[in-house]
Amino acid sequence: MRQIVWLLFCREWRLAWRRPGDLLNPLVFFAIVISLFPLAVGPEPNMLRTMAPGVIWVAALLATLLSLDGMFRSDYEDGSLEQWVLSPHPLAVMVLVKVLHHWLISGLALVMLAPLFGLMLSLPVSVLPVLCLSLFLGTPVLSLLGAVGAALTVGLKTGGVLLALLILPLYIPVLILGTGAVEAAMQGLPVAGYALWLGCLAVLSLSLAPLAIAAGLRIGVSE
Repeated sequence: MRQIVWLLFCREWRLAWRRPGDLLNPLVFFAIVISLFPLAVGPEPNMLRTMAPGVIWVAALLATLLSLDGMFRSDYEDGSLEQWVLSPHPLAVMVLVKVLHHWLISGLALVMLAPLFGLMLSLPVSVLPVLCLSLFLGTPVLSLLGAVGAALTVGLKTGGVLLALLILPLYIPVLILGTGAVEAAMQGLPVAGYALWLGCLAVLSLSLAPLAIAAGLRIGVSE
């Protein structure tokens, strides 16, 4: 099984580099949203600092959502997803590799870019580690929950809107906790509680989401 996981991971990397647009679109969207925001509300540092946590987290959420529709689409169209379902190997483990790859090329990249845009929005340097920590714990949850919606809509030609309607309500707790952690750090309050809750959501999603994704793919492929 370990060899299968490694081969799947290498396959996902090769496919990703063949489609560089899929890698860059979420990051470019994230950068554009945050860069345009000061032009809309003005360059006043105190206002930008107050709104920065929400702006960065909403941009990260939407950037993740942008990349979800195609997570299983190409595999469904070329027939490899059907082979995954028929394979004797655990489907939950195989889709977990897919989600891990998605997070590495989108969620982790957003975590690395966040400090730069945090400084652009006048966030104090002391708050940047908390921002990165909140995104590091929260973006895997976004990818895992989003993959559940992507699996349920994989057989639909116009599943993007339905995917957003299914997933956005589930994203709200992550958004509240992520922005709350950064705002608490800005006010000098403890952030451990927010981090622990985000960690709990990450562990819960990691435990249950692969099973839900596998079930959704079986339903989508059988239709």
